[in-house]
Amino acid sequence: MPQRYPPAIFAIGRNYAEHAAEMKMTPIDKPLIFMKNPASIIADGEPIVIPSICDQPHEQVDYEGELALIVDRDCRDVSEDDALDYLDAYAIANDVSARWWQKQGSGGQYSRGKSFDTFCPLSKPVNLNKIADPQSLRLTTKLNGEVVQDANTSSMLFSVRRIVSELSQGTTILAGSIILTGTPAGVGAARKPPRFLRAGDLIEVSIEGLGTLRNPVQHE
Repeated sequence: MPQRYPPAIFAIGRNYAEHAAEMKMTPIDKPLIFMKNPASIIADGEPIVIPSICDQPHEQVDYEGELALIVDRDCRDVSEDDALDYLDAYAIANDVSARWWQKQGSGGQYSRGKSFDTFCPLSKPVNLNKIADPQSLRLTTKLNGEVVQDANTSSMLFSVRRIVSELSQGTTILAGSIILTGTPAGVGAARKPPRFLRAGDLIEVSIEGLGTLRNPVQHE
């Protein structure tokens, strides 16, 4: 496996109440956890490539701007108080999602619809010490220059500390793993009418203090 791939990508669903509401789902008491294929990672500037398998039964590939956490060392059974001690950096991520494959195409399991090649754009990491408070960062997503997501990480239902602690209970999270912390409201599937990614689009995710992740969209 190439060095650029992490050992694992964990992700959190429904971590912003307004996003849960727009998707007609209720907020939950414990983090909704799923995983993405590490081989889905691409860098800033690389194209998101929509595979032909995502053309049917209809247009479906969506964007999800998110704050990502980079795990510094193996951790297990970590307390919330100590959680940040196990992180090395923050980054910007786009949890690209094929909605039919996420919901209907794989028996209700998220991973397939989240794991196609190029479906995890990730920015260069920014050292943990550069960010004073991960729960006070503005996150915006632009589609072809139009702001489609605009929120603050203070709105997370489960904080960065809580996420790391919950994931590590009884489970070793390997050094280098990536944790995606959830997306706010404004995804394409919830727009009226829905607006999914298409060839020729440019999707940009910005997080205060971390910069901007830009990726053009192509079709396979």
